[in-house]
Amino acid sequence: MIRCAALLLGLLLAGPAAAQATQSLQLLKEENGGIVPRYLLQDPNGRSVSSEDFRGRFQLIAFGYTYCPDICPTTLVEMAAILKELGEQASRVQPLFISVDPERDTGPVLKTYTTFFDPRILGLNGPPALVRRAADNFKIRYAKVREPGTPADRYAVDHSAGMILLGPDGQFIKKFAFAMPVEEISRQIAALIAAR
Repeated sequence: MIRCAALLLGLLLAGPAAAQATQSLQLLKEENGGIVPRYLLQDPNGRSVSSEDFRGRFQLIAFGYTYCPDICPTTLVEMAAILKELGEQASRVQPLFISVDPERDTGPVLKTYTTFFDPRILGLNGPPALVRRAADNFKIRYAKVREPGTPADRYAVDHSAGMILLGPDGQFIKKFAFAMPVEEISRQIAALIAAR
């Protein structure tokens, strides 16, 4: 209650621009089923990358981590297959793999990992707080899972699976469920590209 009052007071003091931005953000959440299609992370070379950097292109996004034993490699194999199925239309899509394990998934590790599947897939990471914000914005849950008595660096990361598609305007279009057939995802993305 006190936090809400403080936030409201801050917005009132900041003026109409801040209130309008907050209202716009709330409308965006409602229209997109709670998803706010925004992130600010780093590419494998440490350069800042945001959702705004790919305006004019579709973004196909998966969250995961390089130590993932099955879901992430499967997802990236599928992502690479989608790019292949799209052929020349693939140039209209930026595939992204956002790490939910920023402590171990350094830039070089991510680059090696994503390049193995397809060099067009861009791995993103960042400080834990920015990774958490991106995951929260996209309604992706993740948590470290450590067996009792194991070393601190030996853990798994339980996380949401699937791929998220943003349009050329940066807006959320849809989420593709994990293990949805590649042909179906490719068909839907191709139809969206053709319609734009």
